[in-house]
Amino acid sequence: MARRRALGVLAVAVLVLAAGCSGAVSDAPAARHAVECALLDAAGRRGGRSLADLLADDPASTVPVNATLGDADATTTAQAAADAVADGFGCLKVKVGARSLERDVARLRAVRDAVGEDVSIRADANGAWDRETAADAVAAFASLDLAYLEQPLPAEDLSGHAALRGRGVDVALDETLATVPAAVALDADAADVLILKPMALGGPARAFRAATAARRAGVDPVVTTTVDAAPARTAAVHVAAAIPSVRPCGLATGAALAADLAPDPAPVADGVVTVPEGPGVAGTAFDDLV
Repeated sequence: MARRRALGVLAVAVLVLAAGCSGAVSDAPAARHAVECALLDAAGRRGGRSLADLLADDPASTVPVNATLGDADATTTAQAAADAVADGFGCLKVKVGARSLERDVARLRAVRDAVGEDVSIRADANGAWDRETAADAVAAFASLDLAYLEQPLPAEDLSGHAALRGRGVDVALDETLATVPAAVALDADAADVLILKPMALGGPARAFRAATAARRAGVDPVVTTTVDAAPARTAAVHVAAAIPSVRPCGLATGAALAADLAPDPAPVADGVVTVPEGPGVAGTAFDDLV
């Protein structure tokens, strides 16, 4: 217990230092993220604890993750879904919004038919629709048992997102949080789920605080990446591990890179990522990058 208190004091000191050091990059969240990651990594190494252990008591050792399916035709998307399930993924995210709504409905229906009722399906529109189309999408998707619809409207339309809630498909915000503080989105009752990207929010601790605030408001947090390289992606894994009973997160993004900065210390297998034990972000895994 004494050691836990000491580590807690150390973590608080690091975050205070991060706030002071990052004033010059307060408008550059990626740069602030780098500063905060470096300081938390140093604190973890000094205290012999992982980044997740600095953020929360008893973090998880593994995190469930979703597979992301691209914007292909219905047959190709359904086959990709079946392949992902065969690889162990129990949650799929399907990109929508680039085609007509009718074609997206057909694609999602083909995915549901291919994977059955036990697999969780999410749809991500990346802010592609106006309010009328988004309302039609929610009505059409309600029969497909979607886990949620991510960013159906442009980022700034909080009231539009709020109006879509309670119609049979949960609403998630992603791009909104790049310009709107999570607290503002929560106060607007604009989401059932917040998609938290530590790089876009300015650091792992900031993302974790947003997750904590979301849970207090009855909103589910899901952690994902901005298709980051291994160091930032691993930091995001720690954030997800610090959130109790977190839903599948968007952390299986390493394969989207043509090349990475370092071998992945938190690889995905069977739809799950194992959290590096540390200390810090991943022990000495990234020391050669310095």
